Amino acid sequence: MTTNLASRSDYRVGTWKLDPTHSELSFWVRHLKISKVRGTFENFDVTVVTPEDPSKISVEASIDVSSVNTGVDARDNHLRSSDFFLVEEHPHMLFRSTGIQVDGDDFTMEGELTLRGVTQAVTLKGEFGGIITDDYGNTKAGASASTKINRQDFGVSWNAALEAGGFTLGDDVTISIDLQVALQEAEASAAA
Repeated sequence: MTTNLASRSDYRVGTWKLDPTHSELSFWVRHLKISKVRGTFENFDVTVVTPEDPSKISVEASIDVSSVNTGVDARDNHLRSSDFFLVEEHPHMLFRSTGIQVDGDDFTMEGELTLRGVTQAVTLKGEFGGIITDDYGNTKAGASASTKINRQDFGVSWNAALEAGGFTLGDDVTISIDLQVALQEAEASAAA
């Protein structure tokens, strides 16, 4: 069931831009079948447009894949190479939403993710944190969401066989975002 977001007292029409100091884009993948390797992307941008009709909310994101950070320089450099992100030819991972279903504070967002020039449909499940005006008079909104992709679907197929059987890396990658965005002043004035 879709809840009408427009009926929420805190719903605002406008364009929202990323608050990078209060947002994080992270991922994890299985390593040696027994643990997880985690990382973040340090540089990314997100724009959210909230129109009068909340069923038409749109989200676009651009992720600088060269900003990958797993805490190990050699691994990060390998991730930037042609074995993984192929940064020289495809410097950005892109996301564009295609639809949203809302149920209370929970949402499901359909979209298209492009990595290494390959575009695949993805589904993000998330939770809306709310909207608030901070001490400086800025209107902020928060949400968190995650999705799971198969890296093979995007042409990221590097792996190494293990003597004990299986492979070094799993195929499934979980991507999570904790997002805070700020309503742009021009839009906020126009909506008031």
